[in-house]
Amino acid sequence: MFGAKGYGANVYAQMGLETGVVAASPNQLVIMLYDGAISASKSAMVHMKNKEIERKCEMISKAILIIESGLRSSLDKKAGGAIAESLDALYLYMTKRLTLANIRNQSEMIEEVVKLLSELKVAWESIDTQSRALPNVTQILGMNPQVNAQRVAVGM
Repeated sequence: MFGAKGYGANVYAQMGLETGVVAASPNQLVIMLYDGAISASKSAMVHMKNKEIERKCEMISKAILIIESGLRSSLDKKAGGAIAESLDALYLYMTKRLTLANIRNQSEMIEEVVKLLSELKVAWESIDTQSRALPNVTQILGMNPQVNAQRVAVGM
């Protein structure tokens, strides 16, 4: 009667995500991207443990998409200078580690990426708290996550 199982819940969840993206500050968008990459990576580890190869691959691909199309492509190396360059190198490293983890089926590499993403997320949460006193901190650090976060959210 209602179509595909779970469709309504999925649409509702997607609407909530898109609303959150539209209403979020640039700092909050970065945090949301970290949350998404962390969640996808942790999910990949569960699927890896359960030998659910297809789902593992999907979740690793999702984490890579968020890192590459959300976080990494948001960097403005001209405005962000050395910080943006360092983040770019770190995001590239994470992508390579996730790819190797997928190929070698090694959850330790995913755990490493989760740890790095979590540390960066904590830093951005601190920046978000402090940014109330210093607006536009994402621009100072050379990031423009708004367009990329919306693009990634719609692609999820």
